[in-house]
Amino acid sequence: MAVYNNPVVLQRADPWVLKVDGEYYFTGSDPEYNCIAIRHASTINDLQSAPETVVWRKHETGPMSKYIWAPELHRVNGAWYIYFAAAEREFEPNGMPTHRMYVLENTDADPTTDNWVEKGRIVTPMDSFSLDATTEVIDGVQYLVWAQKDYDIPGNSNLYIAKMANPWTLESEPVMLTKPEYDWECIDFLVNEGPAFLFHGDKIYITYSASGTGVPYAVGLLTADRDADLLDPASWTKSPVPVFKTCAENGQYGPGHNSFVKAEDGETDLMIYHCRNYTDIKGDPLFDPNRHARVGVVNWTESGPDFGVPEPDVVWSPATTDVLPADGGPQAGTPAETLPELAKQA
Repeated sequence: MAVYNNPVVLQRADPWVLKVDGEYYFTGSDPEYNCIAIRHASTINDLQSAPETVVWRKHETGPMSKYIWAPELHRVNGAWYIYFAAAEREFEPNGMPTHRMYVLENTDADPTTDNWVEKGRIVTPMDSFSLDATTEVIDGVQYLVWAQKDYDIPGNSNLYIAKMANPWTLESEPVMLTKPEYDWECIDFLVNEGPAFLFHGDKIYITYSASGTGVPYAVGLLTADRDADLLDPASWTKSPVPVFKTCAENGQYGPGHNSFVKAEDGETDLMIYHCRNYTDIKGDPLFDPNRHARVGVVNWTESGPDFGVPEPDVVWSPATTDVLPADGGPQAGTPAETLPELAKQA
């Protein structure tokens, strides 16, 4: 199996990797939160050096003009779709962010063309802070899972699921799958967000991230039988403990907001996640750009997935809050033996 040069993509939080016809397509949150870009390569290790194409930019004003968060690239019925969250202004009068979920469509064979069409907002019954939409077609039915604020429930966001009539329209009433309730989900912020589907045998798993985006950020797990009613909350079992969290021994802090993809061998499941390698964060952790994309191997046991711990860095990464220039700085893939010297330059 391949050996991965962690971090595999610098300064791209909320990493999303989709494998189509042997090619890896990558997108994630730009540190300036102003655009959506796609890069692709035949191996995961080549993603950092792959050219990045901006396929959509934020509007100058209006609902899609601020804080473009967590884009995901999906392939549904032969077309490409990008799900993302965007805001109109910083906060509602009640203090909540103004993000809502939106969809782009491209029917070209190549998703890096400029033929992306705005399909509009995903309308949900609750008109409230919503983000981190992910989707999956299961046995011919498309589902959407996302994070949203319910003003009757303490905290910032819970996870919901619904069937879709088409890739940008809900068909069924949303059902809540999980809310922040355990201590580890309620540090700094009460948050459940960043869902991702994972399949193995007769089970369906959904990982999600919880707590504030700094050191406490960690990953939780929901499990259901493949033939269960996925819209019935009773079909899902929630782990009472995080399944992936900070590993100070390896210098990895606040792992989360992951996606899953098959490795180059076509069989091994990989977890693509973001993580920092330091704890001294200046200001709001959300605006520290160094949540780099990393890779971990999913090991399967009789009781389900074992995500292990975040692996230590083996290549150079920035150690400051500066955003790297598009064409500057050492690249992921720099030999590990040069790490100490390069770190001095950061």
